[in-house]
Amino acid sequence: MDRMPPSATLAPPLEDDLERLRPALTGYCYRMLGSGAEAEDAVQEAMLRAWKRADSLQERAALKSWLFRIATNVCLDQIAGRKRRAVPVQLGDPGTADSPLGEPRPESEWVLPIADGQVIDPAAGPAERAAERESLRLAFVAALQHLPARQRVVLVLREVLRWSAKEVAELLDASVASVNSALQRARATLDELALEDAAAPARPSAEDERRLLEQYLEAFAEYDIDRIVALLRYDVVFDMPPLPLWVRGPDEVARFMLGPGGACRGSKVVGLAANGCPAFASYKPDPESGYWLPWSLTVLEPVSGGEGDGAAVAGVRNFLQPFLSPALFRSFGLPERLTAADPDVGVAPAP
Repeated sequence: MDRMPPSATLAPPLEDDLERLRPALTGYCYRMLGSGAEAEDAVQEAMLRAWKRADSLQERAALKSWLFRIATNVCLDQIAGRKRRAVPVQLGDPGTADSPLGEPRPESEWVLPIADGQVIDPAAGPAERAAERESLRLAFVAALQHLPARQRVVLVLREVLRWSAKEVAELLDASVASVNSALQRARATLDELALEDAAAPARPSAEDERRLLEQYLEAFAEYDIDRIVALLRYDVVFDMPPLPLWVRGPDEVARFMLGPGGACRGSKVVGLAANGCPAFASYKPDPESGYWLPWSLTVLEPVSGGEGDGAAVAGVRNFLQPFLSPALFRSFGLPERLTAADPDVGVAPAP
């Protein structure tokens, strides 16, 4: 969606303040909804409602809570009555490279990725950015989807965005006691779920993550499976939403990539950052058109403790573009196609 038009009558200073809140608001809506495209739409709807109601804002100091209240109502309307989003490991046991791929399930059933540039404030300090990245991990966002909507609001505002109980109570027109109770219930639910990959792993340094991505991209572009396997942790999870099949362990990943997954051989790749992790988009060669067309957006989940560079890949989350909306690639600012003149390994432009 386009942002507010330049011709809007909203006073420029207020519009500037609204735009400064956009990253935090997008991150909030993403954690609530589990989809980058839905979060972007929700934020745009909240911004438009705020623009239309600008004369009702009593004090500029209350802008943040006023805007988040509007966004909360937008998100609650979207969540009402719908099925929660998930990641493949929550829906069944691992398969093998010989297992049927299964039929693609509706896009609305999956937690989908989001570009770091949409949600992480570039002006934030290193500690804030690190905390933001951890709370964007796919497993954490998937875990949030298990919570009732209002508990999700409370947990995200209190524990991710660090609002006070009083601020959350005012936003929800609730008491501080009820907010604290909702937070306790939300924490207990997440503890009871004990999702196997929901606990935050130890992260490598930023330099090690950058090097890990470079090595993975080079190996993938050359389709050197031995080099790819050397970068994987012993219990790596490899999945392919919206297909339900997922496999575990470097041996099964290698067998899959040399079997059914071999269709992506010869792809061009573009490095990205998604959900606080290194990521890349792959474009598969299309013999009919002569172009390379969108194939997958892959999030690599790094952990410390790998050999050599001190980092390893614990998760390879492949979101298969042919079965998903084109909005996914567009939200990352990616081109609709690549040509023979484009490099086999590239880097997406800064957002």
